[in-house]
Amino acid sequence: MPRFTELNLSSPLNQAISDMGFEETTPIQEKVIPLALQGKDIIGQAQTGTGKTAAFGIPMIERIKPDRDNIKGLVITPTRELAIQVAEELNRIGQFKEIRALPIYGGQDIERQIRALKSKPQIVVGTPGRLMDHMRRKTIRLQQIEIVILDEADEMLSMGFIEDIETILSEIPPIRQTMLFSATMPQTILDLAQQFMKEPEFLSIKAKEMTVPQVEQYYLEVQEKLKFDILCRLLDIHSPELAIVFGRTKRRVDELYEALNKRGYSAEGIHGDLTQAKRDIVMKHFKEGLTEILVATDVAARGLDISGVTHVYNFDIPQDPESYVHRIGRTGRAGKPGMAVTFVTPREIDHLRLIEQVARKKIVRQPLPTLHEAFKGQQRITMERILRTLEEEDILQYKEMATQLLEDNDSVSLLSAALKLLTKEPDTTPVRLTEESPLITKKALRERASKKNVRRKHKSKHSIH
Repeated sequence: MPRFTELNLSSPLNQAISDMGFEETTPIQEKVIPLALQGKDIIGQAQTGTGKTAAFGIPMIERIKPDRDNIKGLVITPTRELAIQVAEELNRIGQFKEIRALPIYGGQDIERQIRALKSKPQIVVGTPGRLMDHMRRKTIRLQQIEIVILDEADEMLSMGFIEDIETILSEIPPIRQTMLFSATMPQTILDLAQQFMKEPEFLSIKAKEMTVPQVEQYYLEVQEKLKFDILCRLLDIHSPELAIVFGRTKRRVDELYEALNKRGYSAEGIHGDLTQAKRDIVMKHFKEGLTEILVATDVAARGLDISGVTHVYNFDIPQDPESYVHRIGRTGRAGKPGMAVTFVTPREIDHLRLIEQVARKKIVRQPLPTLHEAFKGQQRITMERILRTLEEEDILQYKEMATQLLEDNDSVSLLSAALKLLTKEPDTTPVRLTEESPLITKKALRERASKKNVRRKHKSKHSIH
């Protein structure tokens, strides 16, 4: 894959991409970015998790001028979760060019959004219903839009948003660049493209083979508030040589690695807000084994080349199946076996089933480990370390001391004391993590959206009469 440095991007973008830890392009980025930089309309058929946000975000930010007179870029997404996620990534890409993206979605106070719009972001990322609200109030004007992105168009179709999208697109000047991304291409989407796009280039990216054969995959159904204690117990039982713990947000990563250190584990965190220098230090410590546990977000872990990872723990279930495969692919490399454990809250079981369906892999449920099992795990590890030292190390200089101790003590009591001294007992230092809301499947979001549409149609019918 070509490197980002080969794409002739401006230095503010190269700096941002380097800070985000991106080095090589993904297949969709390789195809989309050069054509999008030329201003061409694009239809991209690609799954979530293939790097499409950066594929449209990089050329969009490169082409938009940083002046703040009007909104120049619009991204339309089906859900609030995706709007927030896309806006975050665009803000990271645009940080040195001083291009800012603002997410706009239902369920958030509209007055607060109106105030945020007054700071004049160059890009708005919004869900169709809330965008229409702002258009009616004239708090968002689309007359200066130069680039429009329709993200996950098939999801917007299945959630009943196509008419809204047609209304929004018809308000935007026809002289613009339009990019549409969709995992599937039903006829309605192709009709939409024909109506609103100019000679679009059609690019299709095949989903990666979704299996990681060398990795044992398990899940634990665990309540949010118990996750951290369960993670500590698993670490005590497995005693991984090198482990990656994945968290959903930057806040989660910071809180997790600090909490792990408080409990006596050797952990460091990595996410998109770290400077390149800090990131390099964290990675050096991990690769050299000075840190045993790396806590990371998906964005930060993308493009990392790490060998020797024995365990991956998904502290938060990933957003989509591709991210799951990407995460667990960090272990079980070079023919070595690996283990991946995913924590699933009761409300996220549907999300796990979706991952199993796409990955074509049954993920085995495991019971929650007890404190007693964690303690037994640590005892076993101490015993293995003693036996390994007996076989591999020069212990001659300690024999005299041992003989002396055995004169006054029986051997079983003496060895018991040594085992107690060397065994890490489970640490229950109180730790408080901010709770993350559970992920909701697209099926649940669709059901919610269709109820909302029924209510909206019912309301408009009554307002006509």
